[in-house]
Formats: sequence, C-alpha cells, structure tokens
Amino acid sequence: MNFQSVDEAFSKQSSVFDSLEEKNEILQWMRAEVHTHCLHHFKPGDQVLELNCGTGIDAIFFAEHGMHVHATDLSEAMLDELRNKIAKKKLSDKISVQQCSFTDISVAVVAGKETMLHAERSRRVAGQKKFNHIFSDFGGLNCVQDIEQVISQFKNLLQPDGTVTLVIMPPVCPWEILLAIKGNFKTAFRRFKKNGADSNVEGIHFKTYYFSPSRIINAFGNDYRKLSLKGLGCFTPPPYLEKFPKQFPRLFKFLTRLDKNLAARFPFNRCADHFILTMQLK
Repeated sequence: MNFQSVDEAFSKQSSVFDSLEEKNEILQWMRAEVHTHCLHHFKPGDQVLELNCGTGIDAIFFAEHGMHVHATDLSEAMLDELRNKIAKKKLSDKISVQQCSFTDISVAVVAGKETMLHAERSRRVAGQKKFNHIFSDFGGLNCVQDIEQVISQFKNLLQPDGTVTLVIMPPVCPWEILLAIKGNFKTAFRRFKKNGADSNVEGIHFKTYYFSPSRIINAFGNDYRKLSLKGLGCFTPPPYLEKFPKQFPRLFKFLTRLDKNLAARFPFNRCADHFILTMQLK
C-alpha cells in the first residue's frame, strides 16, 4: 500500500517540517493564500475536520481565529508535533487530534475512535459527528489513487450547507512543463503519468497522483454546488524553486500579483502548482 510509505516518509520529516516552511518564502505565500481563501468561508465557532493535518500549521491558524478543529493525519509523528504546539499555545479547547487515514475518515470519526486531549470534548465530537467544514491542504489527497472513495465519505460528515475545501495538485503546472526547456523531462511531464509519479521524501519513495478540477468536481456529484475554484501558483514558481524569491525579488512580487488577480479565471484556475476548490453540500 502507498500509505505505509507515505506514513514512513512524513514521519521522518516531521521534526524538520516546520523549519523547511519557515525558510521557504514561496511556501509561506501559498499557505497565506489558502488561509485567506478559507476565511471567506470559515467563521469563529465553526467545526472544522482537517485531513492530513501534518504538524498542524493550518489547525493552529484556524483555532487562533476561533474555529474548533478536529485534526487528523496518518503519521503519529506529525501529530506528536501538533500535540506539542497545542500544549504550548494552550489550545486544547480548540483542537482535537486523531490518527487515521482519510480513506477511513468516515468510519473513524463516526465510531468515535478519536485520540482527544479531553474526554468530555471527545464525547461531544463523537456524538455530533457533523462538521461545518472539511479541509485538506497542499496535495495530501494526491497520495491516494481512488480520490472518489475519499470524497464519497464527506456527505455523512457535513452539516447542512457545510463546505469542503481541498487544495490539490492538478496534471498541468506551467512551471514544471517549462523545465523541459532545460532537458528536465522527468519533472516536466511527471504529472501526466496515469499510474502516478514517483515521489521521494526523506529517501522514502511513494506514488503521487494528479487530479484535474473537473474530475474532483464530478466526484462530488449532484449533492454539492461549486462555490469557488482558483489556481495556486500558476505564475508563481513551485516551492521547490525556493531560491527564486531571493534571486529575483521584484519578479517574484510581480508574479504573485498576477496570481492574485487571475487565479480565479479560466484557464489559470486549472493550470497551476495547486488549485483550491470549495464545494458546498446542498
């Protein structure tokens, strides 16, 4: 299974995950764009179910803005980093934690198998079983081949008019295709592989699958309506080109402005490093 390798890879990266982002201006810009998008839909007091939460950078942000977050991840090491943050920031009343795969998220949450920080809150979440929002950031769902199976679980976890916001990597990324000019064909065309592309994190190899916005929207079916679709990093280079902002600071700022102004327009909302999609349950 791909998940065993994914768990091992990101568990090994858990101790340095935050420091890698702190050094990466592109990644910081992208996360800020995601947060700004989410705040258009999330409001204080809302219940958020987060998939592949990692070390909890997003969970902490939402909690500090008044939301209650149930943070889930496959990697126990990642969740340990989040637990340390919760304790330091005294956010145990805002964030609960559960180790599970998003392929089993409906069963795990409904069954009340959460690893909560407070038993009373555990009973409350397990009994409620419904959330205002489901959220997944930075291509976590690109680790699963059957994306439809994951999405099919969301309806039973959402309150009426609840939303799902997914940040996913599509097959077409202009910056990666341009790498073909330098002869880097492996990276330039890796997203077009139907059986997934090989990824390497901390020396651990696993498959990454790329999904078009149309496929994701169709997976939701007629029970949902599309609220928003925007690109993330169409003009701005991908995070692995982390030296770009320092080498070309003015160009970097110009490209981020282009992204801000054009991200929601076709075709830029479909051709980017990631896209941000928000769907609402009817």
